[in-house]
Amino acid sequence: MSGELVISIAERAIWVILLTCGPLLIVALVTGLAVSIFQATTQIQEQTLAFVPKIVAVLVAIVFFGPWMLARITTFAADIFDNLIRYIG
Repeated sequence: MSGELVISIAERAIWVILLTCGPLLIVALVTGLAVSIFQATTQIQEQTLAFVPKIVAVLVAIVFFGPWMLARITTFAADIFDNLIRYIG
């Protein structure tokens, strides 16, 4: 196993992590922004109002994006195992 292969695998791992976490982070960001605008407009400064909607939105996003995320991760894991078998055997 060469150093270039290890670096390319690590680079691909970082991309897979960013792609699978990206939708959830964007949903949390948009939800937090909407709640913040609502709090600033109504002058309600309740801490749970900022926390609970983000949790619900991320859980809904996990249900929606979960199969796609799982497919990305399992494809990456299968590629890792294929590379491992190819270079060991």
